[in-house]
Amino acid sequence: MGKILIKNGTILTMNQEKQTFKNGYILTKNDVIEEIGQWPADGSKDYLLKEVDEVINADGKAIIPGLINCHTHLFQTYLRGVSDDLVLLDWLQQVIWPGSLAMTEEDFYLAAMIGCIENLKSGATFIMDHHYIHTSPQNDEEVLRAIEESGIRGVMARGGIDMGKESRLNETQDEIFSRTDTLLDRWSGAGHGRVGVAMGPLNLYGCSREFLERAAKFSDTRNLITHVHVAETKDQINHTMARYGLRNLELVEAVGMLGPTTQVVHGVWLDDGELDSIARNQATVVHCPVSNMYLASGVARVPEMLEKGINVALGTDGPGSNNCQDNLEVLKITACLHKVNQLDSTLLPPMQVIEMGTKNGAKAVGREQDLGSLEVGKKADIVIIDLLKAHISPVHRCSSAIVYNANGNDVSHVLVNGRVVVRNGKCTFVDEEEILKQAQVKVDQMRERLASTYPIFGMVD
Repeated sequence: MGKILIKNGTILTMNQEKQTFKNGYILTKNDVIEEIGQWPADGSKDYLLKEVDEVINADGKAIIPGLINCHTHLFQTYLRGVSDDLVLLDWLQQVIWPGSLAMTEEDFYLAAMIGCIENLKSGATFIMDHHYIHTSPQNDEEVLRAIEESGIRGVMARGGIDMGKESRLNETQDEIFSRTDTLLDRWSGAGHGRVGVAMGPLNLYGCSREFLERAAKFSDTRNLITHVHVAETKDQINHTMARYGLRNLELVEAVGMLGPTTQVVHGVWLDDGELDSIARNQATVVHCPVSNMYLASGVARVPEMLEKGINVALGTDGPGSNNCQDNLEVLKITACLHKVNQLDSTLLPPMQVIEMGTKNGAKAVGREQDLGSLEVGKKADIVIIDLLKAHISPVHRCSSAIVYNANGNDVSHVLVNGRVVVRNGKCTFVDEEEILKQAQVKVDQMRERLASTYPIFGMVD
């Protein structure tokens, strides 16, 4: 991988002191950061220009740690925009379930590859993909292959349900655990350590209590992240109350699943006691503000969570309910949503929001020691954002420009593991145009197959 020198940019390190370097530089060697600081005016570092394999000029640009997208569903790139005006259950029944059941193994590869490209180009160097469509065991392999080939850093939370409303998506418990074991053996540490597998019970209304208890033990034994949808809607609370006499998070705790490696996805309808339980057990809440707005699920109590010391990370959610995976857009929506929800413009200043997307994400995935900030010895997962744009410049505060002005189209370069995976706004590992063309042909064929049974797939503007 060699040495890369990034210079002349404004660096937001997101380290403990929140150091910022104007006219800064970062020297990477192989997959780690070797030096970082302000480029000296006395020429004492000029020798580096001849020693490195590549120099990236970041003049007029911001340099930040790679964003960590802690929740998405990559396969849903095939299903974005089918319908934009449905409540969660109707959306699942009319769009997500029939669409995913009609997808082929090749479709899962193409959909996931598009999702990885989209994440990289909007500043995410790490994704948590909650994958739960197992019509063929090969589906999982194709998603993981896309993650590896794209150059992104990613973990598949291998989703599973044993008593969901759509029976064709159910598996037996033995199938879920044996297939997850196979994936762990095959994929853990693939892609030079970029690829991993986690435990991902899909939700609390499609999983039996026995399955949840087994999943908790499985994760604990294998030291895995547990990634699960919790309290996304009011109806989900009512469901577990009716079935178990417990609220959603109470059930998660009762089955032994709540702990430091637990990612509570959404957490919109958590009460005070549940927030206290999350804080006490040092779990993470993954906040997906765009999806929660899109599906009118509600507004998570993020400012209160942060006050309680809860680690809150950010996610785009799947492109079926966003409809894109613009990780920079999520920063702005996070800040604006909570300001207007509590009528308090002082909430969530830009640096805190960026921290949620970087350091908090690193903590959520158990990688605080080597991800989430730009420091010597940490992985060279780096994002460069072009600020010399009419919708951004002139810049007073770099952090404000990133959160409130920039979007994914402003990402210039991305490094993952010390390799340039996006250069001048284009992915370097894959042929984007060819992938998109192939996917469009396949999606058009899928729509034709579905339109007679599900008219929503035949609708055109």
